[in-house]
Amino acid sequence: MSDVTNGHRSVLVVGGGMSGLSAALEAAEAGFPVYIVEKEPYLGGRVARMNKYFPKLCPPSCGLEINFRRIKNNALVRFFTMAEVMKISGKPGDLDVTVKLSPRYVNEKCTACGLCAEAAETQVPNPFDYGLSTVKAAYLPHEFAFPLRYVIAPEVIGTAEAEKIRAACPYGAVDLEMEEKIFDLKVGSVVWATGWKPYDASKIAYYGAGAFRNVVSNVVMERLASTNGPTQGAIVRLSDGAAVQKVAFVQCAGSRDENHLPYCSGICCLASLKQATYVLDQNPDASVTIFYIDMRALGKYEDFYTKVQADSRVRFVKGKPGEICEDAQTGQVTVLVEDQETGTILKEAFDLVVLATGMVPSTADDKVPAEVAYDENGFLLPTQPMEGVIPAGCVKRPVDVASSVQDATAAALKAIQAMVRR
Repeated sequence: MSDVTNGHRSVLVVGGGMSGLSAALEAAEAGFPVYIVEKEPYLGGRVARMNKYFPKLCPPSCGLEINFRRIKNNALVRFFTMAEVMKISGKPGDLDVTVKLSPRYVNEKCTACGLCAEAAETQVPNPFDYGLSTVKAAYLPHEFAFPLRYVIAPEVIGTAEAEKIRAACPYGAVDLEMEEKIFDLKVGSVVWATGWKPYDASKIAYYGAGAFRNVVSNVVMERLASTNGPTQGAIVRLSDGAAVQKVAFVQCAGSRDENHLPYCSGICCLASLKQATYVLDQNPDASVTIFYIDMRALGKYEDFYTKVQADSRVRFVKGKPGEICEDAQTGQVTVLVEDQETGTILKEAFDLVVLATGMVPSTADDKVPAEVAYDENGFLLPTQPMEGVIPAGCVKRPVDVASSVQDATAAALKAIQAMVRR
């Protein structure tokens, strides 16, 4: 490898979630320079927005903090947030990459003191909470954000308020003159680990997502249960803030449906079982009903399923709801379903209905700017025509966090092999 230039020895990892972080750190700790490009203003991906994740049901700060410490201690890792890859060309071992860096309007001098937020007045939707809350126009993405640096919302740039925010910073960290930058990187290989997004439940008109306040998706449920979420961890009805007593989980919301997602995401059953424990831990007198086609909790997760199933407060109904309705006055939502085991039609009201929506690869819409191959659902195929681009994690198939980390480790090895063999 002595004849390979530094650029040719570098690995670019696109995506700063658990898959991307794992791939980057494995490559760097093997002695290779690594660049991470992440479109959000922080690293951590969707795991950072969770309340708990499998397999240990630990908070996201647990695994993420360890990885962030590894980044700090490794001089071979360099990362760019609020950045996107615009173009990839060349061949394995000799790839040219163009990156676009969006302005954050806050530089490296930021100490996260919060004085800029105190000076701000405008409220903007909080993307970290999926728009369920608002933040000041000068905001920290979330309390465990890495890097721990504020962002100035572009909505106030060019206004007197922006100047007020700049004047409030005693460290010269607010830079209102920041502009979009385009720069090039020379790398040997690319790991594409841009993750997934939840299926848009509003497309399932008969379930009322988006129309009924008390019908939410499973990713929103994670934010409701999180102490740094819009309700400080209280699982409540969004219509009036009342505590929930009866909660329904609707499995395969749009999944295994040729009109929506034809495939099973594999983890939705586990997510609902996990979220059922959130409800019952918070309110021991509550009850949970899970409407399902079939429950998928294989291998090491079967014990967890058995444990939840044994709880008398949890009821399992085999049947796919055909309709969800709302009482406009009370906010109660009614689920209509045929119980396939008894043949009876059930019509029951709940305080909150959680839709277990499937995982859609980011690459279904945001394509890789290179010659790559996808399957019919937008997932990247494991073997690519451009050998130097290696997919990792949920862009290949729906998987849980632990499986993503394992796949990312394999992707790091493939990325190293792709460039050093040339």
